[in-house]
Amino acid sequence: MDCGACAAKVRGAVERLPGVEDVDVALMAERLRLRLDDGQSSPESVEKAVRKLGFGIAPKGARPERPKGGFVLPEGAFPVAEETADADPAGAAPPEEARPPAWHETAKGRLVIGTGALLAAAWAARLALPAGVSHWGFILATLIGLLPVARRGFAMLRAGMPFTIEMLMTIAAGGALVIGEAEEAALVVFLFAVGELLEAVSAGKAREGIRALSRLVPRTARLETDGRAREVPAEALRIGQVVQVRPGDRVPCDGAVLSGTSGVDESPVTGESVPVFKTPGADVFAGTINAEALLRVRVDKAAQDNTIARIVRLVEEAESARAPTERFIDRFSRVYMPAVVGAALLVAVLPPLLFGQPWGEWTYRALALLLIGCPCALVISVPASIASALSTGARNGLLMKGGSVIEAAARTTHVAFDKTGTLTHGKPRVTELEAISGSEADLLALASGVESGASHPLGRAICAEAERRGIAPAPVRDGCALPGKGAEAVIGGMTVSVGAPRLARERGALPEALETRVAALEAEGKTVVIVLKGDAAQGFIALRDEPRDDAAQAVAQLRAMGIAPLMLTGDNPRTAQAIGESLGIAHRAGLMPEDKVAAVRAHPPEARVMMIGDGINDAPALAAAHVGVAMGSGTDVALETADAAILRDRVGDVPGAIRLARAAMGNIRQNIAIALGLKAVFLVTTLLGITGLWIAILADTGATVLVTLNAMRLLVFRPARG
Repeated sequence: MDCGACAAKVRGAVERLPGVEDVDVALMAERLRLRLDDGQSSPESVEKAVRKLGFGIAPKGARPERPKGGFVLPEGAFPVAEETADADPAGAAPPEEARPPAWHETAKGRLVIGTGALLAAAWAARLALPAGVSHWGFILATLIGLLPVARRGFAMLRAGMPFTIEMLMTIAAGGALVIGEAEEAALVVFLFAVGELLEAVSAGKAREGIRALSRLVPRTARLETDGRAREVPAEALRIGQVVQVRPGDRVPCDGAVLSGTSGVDESPVTGESVPVFKTPGADVFAGTINAEALLRVRVDKAAQDNTIARIVRLVEEAESARAPTERFIDRFSRVYMPAVVGAALLVAVLPPLLFGQPWGEWTYRALALLLIGCPCALVISVPASIASALSTGARNGLLMKGGSVIEAAARTTHVAFDKTGTLTHGKPRVTELEAISGSEADLLALASGVESGASHPLGRAICAEAERRGIAPAPVRDGCALPGKGAEAVIGGMTVSVGAPRLARERGALPEALETRVAALEAEGKTVVIVLKGDAAQGFIALRDEPRDDAAQAVAQLRAMGIAPLMLTGDNPRTAQAIGESLGIAHRAGLMPEDKVAAVRAHPPEARVMMIGDGINDAPALAAAHVGVAMGSGTDVALETADAAILRDRVGDVPGAIRLARAAMGNIRQNIAIALGLKAVFLVTTLLGITGLWIAILADTGATVLVTLNAMRLLVFRPARG
């Protein structure tokens, strides 16, 4: 598929089948997804409807079907996004990805070359041979170039779509032949073929960004078995296996370093230019580059679930969430095309009938009007910009789930931040530990037992401190989270809770002396958790989480963009105030998950709120905001709930995402102005008899190419700078 009109044709043909619902056609991924009632239509009928339009179709994961004359996505364009079948780890490495065909190797390229050669030969014949010979040369050039176009046009007609550019071209070129304008007909057909070729090349360029992401993952990996390393397909790696990554190699999987110390270049995935130092226990991502020393890495995620696969999948799925502007243009074009055909018919008939004007002249103008009325440039104006913006965002560590998200992000007026793991590093460390009953070791054993397996940064920090001191977590059962308050479990027959001071306060387990001590620590910007056994305080643990280095600068950038920032946190007011003052951001503290939702919804009706978070507690607020953005290090729940994700865990990427969204919407407005402006100008000149058929098709092709080139400017946009 070369443009948005192609996707619309496939969607229109399939939607007409009985029992077909929820049709989703992704242009960049060239994917069709739908809900089908087998009792009314079979999968074969869906495939038949698509093939009638001239496209190939094959099941997911199968080799792409290449119909004669078809232009389909080169094999392997989205390799890691596909479900991979179980592979033999001992098998040979998969073959290299197929090379995209050069423009002159495609059917459209050959058609342009052939019709161009015939057109040139006809012009040469007009100079050297009798006029009749050249006339037949132009007719031959027209018929050869028009044949594939007419075939597609009539296929669309049989599918219930009579108003397509192919049908308009067939009528216009055929009409020109009938009224004796063979030379112009041949030129129009040639220019149309050039336009289609340019669309195909542009579509290929737009897909290249996603192909580049897919190619980041190496095709082979060095699997370690029985102390030896052997090469296996990277897609065959299984969770728990160990791979060796040599200096200069790309990491073949998402996993954790078992041994070795090395700098890893994560710029291919996150855009971060400075290599990240990795030691045993550190996480590494598929597609990153080991720079210095041998690393042994344990595979933690299957090939279809690694970071690159997730990025590609999100970008593919983002096409389904079409922008409201795009949906409006689709609806508009369905009315616009029949209106243009009706207007052209009136132009051809009324002046000769009512005013005695020449039939040939007004038929000619009507045919030119048909070509000018083609909405291709208008239809592609939005998806071309959205696709470029999504690709640019993915390369810069910014994932947005579709055009609707981009459009909503561009209108953002308020940004609400979670604190822990968002404005701060999310890696607090224990600074004080004080036992009221028993020893510090007993206190830490209880706390780490309750927090074992915790996803919250405070829980992980407590477990890390216990491991550092060599203290084994107490055995627990019936563990559960207390949203916004802490966690609890049963240890030795007693319920042990680890939570915020308000949890102890609610249970009457916070004596005055402990309250005073907690207040002093919170005033220093520390977070305090109380360990309770039953309703008796066993002691407390104080932790400190430092703000991210770029947090204050990001907040300042948002203010400069006219956006109001706000920090929402479940932490205590004193700690929140200390962090908020250092960053220059307003704050609301002591919030439960439902309180964060209420805070998001409390903004004025005209406000457009973007929520940034990383934890399970943030998921409801992410869903309640107009745009929910998850930090890349956040939980899977937050990432799935959110509309967008920031892979680099940099607060500075929040204003960058908004800049990119605003740039995309500005680009869309420019494209619509180009498409409609050119049509308006040439509509007037055609009706006045100033411009003719070949100028009409040149205007249509030119508008499509200009719109596509303008959209591709977003591929070089830098969100960090604007």
